Amino acid sequence: MTIRREEPVSGHPNGRYWGSDSIADCLRAMRVPWLALNPGASYRGLHDSLVNHLGNEAPQMLLCLHEEVAIAIAQGYAKASGRMMGAIVHSNVGLMHASMAVFNAWCDRVPMLILGATGPWDAARRRPWIDWIHTASDQGALVRDYTKWDNQPGSIAAAVEALLRGSQISQTAPRGPVYVNLDAALQESQLAAPVAIPDPVRYVAPSASLPSPVDIDRAAALLSMSERPVILLGRVSRSEADWARRIELAEKLQAQVITDLKNAAGFPTAHPQHVGPPGAFLSADACAAIRAADTILMLDWVDPGGVFRQALSGDACSAKVIHVSLDMHLHRGWSMDGGSLPPADVYMLCEPDAAVAALLAACTNRPKRTWPGRQPLAPLPDDDQVSLRQLADVLDRAATAEELCIVRLPLGWNGAYRDFSAPMDYLGADGGGGLGAGPGNAVGVALALRDDASSRVPVALLGDGDFLMGCTAVWTAVRYGIPVLIIVCNNHSFFNDELHQERVARERSRPVENRWIGQRMTEPEIDLAKMAESMGAVGIGPVVRAQDLPAAISRGLAEVRAGKVCVIDASVVPGYDANMSGQSSSQSAVHKR
Repeated sequence: MTIRREEPVSGHPNGRYWGSDSIADCLRAMRVPWLALNPGASYRGLHDSLVNHLGNEAPQMLLCLHEEVAIAIAQGYAKASGRMMGAIVHSNVGLMHASMAVFNAWCDRVPMLILGATGPWDAARRRPWIDWIHTASDQGALVRDYTKWDNQPGSIAAAVEALLRGSQISQTAPRGPVYVNLDAALQESQLAAPVAIPDPVRYVAPSASLPSPVDIDRAAALLSMSERPVILLGRVSRSEADWARRIELAEKLQAQVITDLKNAAGFPTAHPQHVGPPGAFLSADACAAIRAADTILMLDWVDPGGVFRQALSGDACSAKVIHVSLDMHLHRGWSMDGGSLPPADVYMLCEPDAAVAALLAACTNRPKRTWPGRQPLAPLPDDDQVSLRQLADVLDRAATAEELCIVRLPLGWNGAYRDFSAPMDYLGADGGGGLGAGPGNAVGVALALRDDASSRVPVALLGDGDFLMGCTAVWTAVRYGIPVLIIVCNNHSFFNDELHQERVARERSRPVENRWIGQRMTEPEIDLAKMAESMGAVGIGPVVRAQDLPAAISRGLAEVRAGKVCVIDASVVPGYDANMSGQSSSQSAVHKR
């Protein structure tokens, strides 16, 4: 399927060159495939070069209706492909719009090239009023605490170097977004001749560093002698070969494996050695496994110290801990996204899958163990209400796991609802806990699946608050012919905050019945299907009866397979499954709406 492209009218070469032409040439040489953007005058020079110099091709522009959506699309693309695409935001105002999405990409550790622009740095060249309010003395400071690097080059040659350096930094583990700010006057400066673009192949990101042989020997000895090893499996690659090696290592060690829903699928959840359903927090079984463990292998786990706080209830960790992560290289004083500090008896500064490969060769086989079977889910209730459980059951029956790529899951999802058996079955959460990323992430994932010629159907299950904040991504998907299915799990409320208000009311002996005030999206209810239709998508719903779900989901999948964008408004019953995180619903409220 070909992505639609706005084809420009061909011009005639006139022997004149502009600064932004060379910037565009560099982006093409770097093979940046797409540039998601919301237009603005600060980069009108670059915009012209992308259209009239490059022909809006390689890279092609994807028009977005909000800067947050542009960044979220680039994040989704990287989540699915592991590759960097670009996004452009206008001046200081566009960067401020985009900042939440940049934080998500930062916490999600994905590569991304963000281009920005500023009004002419030379004050004598600024237009009255507008260029003054769109020029900042240190624009990169807006996102410096949650980007890997930023730069405002002072010449076109420096801009080319900044793009090459930024790409290299972004795609070097631990990965993250970078920001390059282009002076409007620099873009619009006339050149005597184009700036020579170096071969980008000579500026690629370095290969992943290998773990220290000494550390591998120490870790292998601990794991090989361990009676009760546990693997905490966090941020890992989408590679099928890496997936197979993780399974092989777990089986060789007879280790229990714990995953969560904050990260993409990293291990088959139906495997007998997988412990408990994955969730936002640890399940009771996962906590028990950690308490019983004598050796714990942590593979880039999000909030590595926090896992011990939850599982051990404040007690010291007596198990030997092997910590594998490069994340310490990104820790900043501004953000606490690095999580709590874990103990470590062996600390490997390398990517987790590099350690897995080395450990697989160094560890000895452990005796086979007998693993308990999983507890089945309770039977579906005999009613006609739409619930997350009903929705999951219908989705399981409508398509095999291999047919779908689950982009996102709503907060109340129980990890036992659906098994993951391959790296592309599920792609994890938004990273920074900021609402509005879901629709854009879904479009970016769908774009990457198309680029990789995948047969999988991208399906995003989003909360209504998440959808409403980023729903204009639907228009971008329709405009460029990027098929995707979005199922809005619509409980008509910022329901997690209702639980927070209930908790506070109980602590203060105040009426819990008032928890809904300032939370519910009713009177009037929002017709999400019609919103989708207004942007050219297929809208289905609201689906208010469980008996209508199979037809709605079957139709939605068929529409996407036929190349359409489809949004299903599923009117779900408010409430969280008690097993969503191994805690009761009153304990499971987190700081996210």
